[in-house]
Amino acid sequence: MSRLNIKPMKDPDKIINYWKKEKFVVACIVLFGLGYNILMVLGPIYQGKLIDSLVNKDFNSILLTSAEFIFIIGIVQLFRYFKRFYIRRFANSTSATMRLMVYNNIMHKTAEELDNENAGNLMTRAVSDVDLCVEGMRKFTTEIFDTGVMMLTYFIFMLIYDVKITILSIMFIPFAYLLAEKLKVIIYKYTNAYRVKSSEVADMTLSTIDNALLYRISGVEHINRKNFNKELEDLQNKSIKANILGNSMQPIYNIITMLGIIAVIYFGGNKVLDGIWTIGTFSAFITLFTDIARKASKASKLMNSVQKSQVSWKRIKPYLTEYKEKNKIIDGFDKDTNEVLSINNLSFKYPSSDKYIIENINLNGMSGEIIGVTGPIASGKSSLGVSLLGLYPYKGSIKINNKELKYYNDYKKSMMISYLGHKPQLLSDSIYNNITLGNKKDITQVLKDVCFEEDLKNMEQGVHTLVGSGGIRLSGGQQARIALARTLLNKNKIIILDDPFSAVDMKTEEKIIENLRKNYKDSLIILISHRLTIFEKLNKILIFHNDKTVEYGTHDELMKTSKLYESIYNLQCAVGDDDE
Repeated sequence: MSRLNIKPMKDPDKIINYWKKEKFVVACIVLFGLGYNILMVLGPIYQGKLIDSLVNKDFNSILLTSAEFIFIIGIVQLFRYFKRFYIRRFANSTSATMRLMVYNNIMHKTAEELDNENAGNLMTRAVSDVDLCVEGMRKFTTEIFDTGVMMLTYFIFMLIYDVKITILSIMFIPFAYLLAEKLKVIIYKYTNAYRVKSSEVADMTLSTIDNALLYRISGVEHINRKNFNKELEDLQNKSIKANILGNSMQPIYNIITMLGIIAVIYFGGNKVLDGIWTIGTFSAFITLFTDIARKASKASKLMNSVQKSQVSWKRIKPYLTEYKEKNKIIDGFDKDTNEVLSINNLSFKYPSSDKYIIENINLNGMSGEIIGVTGPIASGKSSLGVSLLGLYPYKGSIKINNKELKYYNDYKKSMMISYLGHKPQLLSDSIYNNITLGNKKDITQVLKDVCFEEDLKNMEQGVHTLVGSGGIRLSGGQQARIALARTLLNKNKIIILDDPFSAVDMKTEEKIIENLRKNYKDSLIILISHRLTIFEKLNKILIFHNDKTVEYGTHDELMKTSKLYESIYNLQCAVGDDDE
């Protein structure tokens, strides 16, 4: 089976371009769509001829007409098959393209934009909104032929039979269209409310899954279930409002368009009685009329379906951006140097905040050094680590290899900087895939570096052991060390570790620090931690204060000059001695 033709396209936020993108497929749809719907008219005509042959008891005519009728039906169905095949192919390709565009948009969002996004909202846009939009496009493409072309063809042949009866019979069709037009504002309103609520429920579902154990052990699962049921009821009510008019109006539209049958039966019947029409002609005309009336009622429903699709189109349109790969061009402006990191007067705040969290930070770091960062809660330690990723705007200067961080592209940043945050962020996958993230690399050494060999011996599947959702099958210490192994794997120039040993015992922590010092001599490691017992083995230390002042020096220097550092260190060492 051939791969879907998912190619970059310009102006993906213009819906017409999705048809332009599939020129060959659309050409096939037009060819087979026209052929199918034009030839469809021959069915009622030959049906009428066959009836007349039966009435006249003309055996040869019956055989000939039957053979022609069967042949025509076969050709019509063949055209129908290819028309439906290419329309489905168009829908599949368009769905894949839209999903790629939405994915591409998310991957290129800034950290600030992602902070303001809602996970459930993104899910419903990327999945159900795309599906609804593509389904509307598919139906629209289908009905252009199955309704538009067919109705025009049938209308022409009805006029050939009798102009007066044709005009009288179809005069009710516009009323069905007018009613559908009047309802579109209401349908749009209800559908939009339903899509918004659907996003909210999706986000609540994700939150419930993510925090299921927390709710259970806290004894509030029943409260969460009650709130969830309430939201589901609201979603159900909005779904009913959004769908009831669009789906339930089909019989009403059908009744309106079929009112013309009165004129067909009355005037057509008189023509049969007067000998102007044969029974076969009358039968053919009734079939043509009922088909055109049925298609007209479906067209009215289609107008309502398109309104629903327009809601989804407007929701995903801002997320449809021209496809582009992450820039992997590595320019030559940066020069290799032993001084990996140079920070001058760095001030940083999150875009959503008016106050700077850290101010006027100065720091230099060399390859092979381990720099410790500590301080009270909410003093800015973690914010320093985040600022060094270059994901958010900053004030002052951060230079890596003598080049300002903001001038590196995203790919180059990811090749230079590794980061481990507070949460392990494990995938529901194997240990190997959690560390390599899809890259085929040997992880034997990095597992030794994080002291995971003994743990692995107790796992039958080894590195292919599944960790469960969020690492639930592992202990907290195992989760932390797998996440640490992932961060260390590429041995980047700068490795930022934010409280990596909180779930690890002190002896294991000491071993890992020793491995980092021995095996990562080409990297600068910035270790953010509340535990100071191993800080005497680090090269430099920054201690943050709540008043935004920062003290800087070696362990020995800070033990003499910083009362805060001395008191915390001595207290933690005393506690450690008591534990022994």
